[in-house]
Amino acid sequence: MASHDEARDICQALGRGVTRSKRQAVQWARKAADNGHAVSCRLFAELMYLDLPYAREIGHVGGGAAGVATTAGGIDGHDIPPDVRTGVIFWLRKGRCNLVDELDRFRRFALRGTRYCYNIGCEVVGHLKDFKVCPQCKTARYCGDACQKLDWTAGGHKATCGTYESKFLGLHS
Repeated sequence: MASHDEARDICQALGRGVTRSKRQAVQWARKAADNGHAVSCRLFAELMYLDLPYAREIGHVGGGAAGVATTAGGIDGHDIPPDVRTGVIFWLRKGRCNLVDELDRFRRFALRGTRYCYNIGCEVVGHLKDFKVCPQCKTARYCGDACQKLDWTAGGHKATCGTYESKFLGLHS
């Protein structure tokens, strides 16, 4: 069972108990990761890898990640910018995660062809990076303008745009 401090860190990392601001939720995740909470470090690395809103900006480690080799441990072939790779590796190492296994899992999740369109009736299958992100919440993904408009008006995204449920629904598999 998690201690009180661990439960608080997890809730902060997920944005519960704070304003429903995506930026603030990611800032809390960064604080928990800075404190070395392993689950938060892994979560933060995954958010950066998948390019969720604000994660790459807030998770950037810059010069503080000296000594992080971006080509070690099977990182070659990942379709993310070098500075993001450095940050992802930094957070996985800080959380004492298995670097190769986690990066492989992140990559499989990002590249597998599946239904990412939030419009429930849509059957389009593709890769995560090919789906357009909702400009307001920057969380929901759509295969095109028609699906986005339909989900906004009839699918209920207007009511859930930017909520906790919308942000983390289906993130982990």
